[in-house]
Amino acid sequence: MADDVEYLLLAHDLIARTERAVERVAHLAVDTGVTFSIDDIVDAVERELPAGYAAPTTGTVTRRDAIAQMAQHILSGEMYTGT
Repeated sequence: MADDVEYLLLAHDLIARTERAVERVAHLAVDTGVTFSIDDIVDAVERELPAGYAAPTTGTVTRRDAIAQMAQHILSGEMYTGT
């Protein structure tokens, strides 16, 4: 049970960090006219993570993969549709 709660808190934290990075990168793109990629968002999130921030320890999905998927879902609106 404690592991489930910890996982949920970590997931919510990473989603919030990714949402903020999407907003920052998108504003920068609008202000400068420079296009951006999902990797730019992932890099922005990774740069802001504290040392020792949790990363997957099993499976083949990396933290960068998870952030990229979150960013894509945020940008597409899928994160907010409940599907």
